[in-house]
Amino acid sequence: NRIKYYLSLPKRCTQQSKVFVTVHGISRNAEEHAKKFAPYAEQYGVILIAPFFPEKDFPDYQRLGRKDRGERADSALKAIIRDVAESSGIHLPEKIYMFGYSGGAQFTHRYLLAHPEQVAKAVLGAPGWYTFPDSNQTYPKGIKASSTLPYLAFNPSNFLKIPVCVLVGELDHQRDNELNQSSKIDQLQGKNRIERGRRWVAEMSQQAQQLGLTTPYCFQLLPHSPHSFSLSMLRGGMGKKTFEFLFGQD
Repeated sequence: NRIKYYLSLPKRCTQQSKVFVTVHGISRNAEEHAKKFAPYAEQYGVILIAPFFPEKDFPDYQRLGRKDRGERADSALKAIIRDVAESSGIHLPEKIYMFGYSGGAQFTHRYLLAHPEQVAKAVLGAPGWYTFPDSNQTYPKGIKASSTLPYLAFNPSNFLKIPVCVLVGELDHQRDNELNQSSKIDQLQGKNRIERGRRWVAEMSQQAQQLGLTTPYCFQLLPHSPHSFSLSMLRGGMGKKTFEFLFGQD
């Protein structure tokens, strides 16, 4: 069995319970995600799934797992959700609520672009760079079909209906080794995670409006937080903000 994940079921788990999926960054700290989000999942009565994408099997998981670069991470997540449903006997809802941090946020927004029918809402914690809703740029820079991800077509009228909030630490303006520093990405998206997040949210909002959609997109800075999952949770209130956005308004 190649799929690995952490699972937390709330005490009051019912057939109506919503599903929260949290995706690790390149440090692959799935267990930390599961532990730090578990109290919020319990409070809101949601099922928590934290997939684990080992580097040897999923070296390209942030970009869904392109051809000849390991296994498809989007297919693996679908298999994990099926496995949870089968092993728990719970009839899971069709749509999941997603969070990802850093590389996991790259995976998360690309997953919702590619599989919008499966995602209710998403929160992105400080992705290094984005796939923009630009049909002139080939995936993963834009949504023009690419031979590296066969069988995937991106449909803006579907993915622009999904509410998304981007959370970035106010101290996360460094150009560290994990950041995609290509001059093309700098030019298209900005020089750091704060600029890039603002630009992506603005672009998604604008394109949604052009289609007559009123989808909420938001960008928030996390106080006292550098590029760190644990410090963003501890100092920046990322857990609380994530669950309020995903489940608070329902």
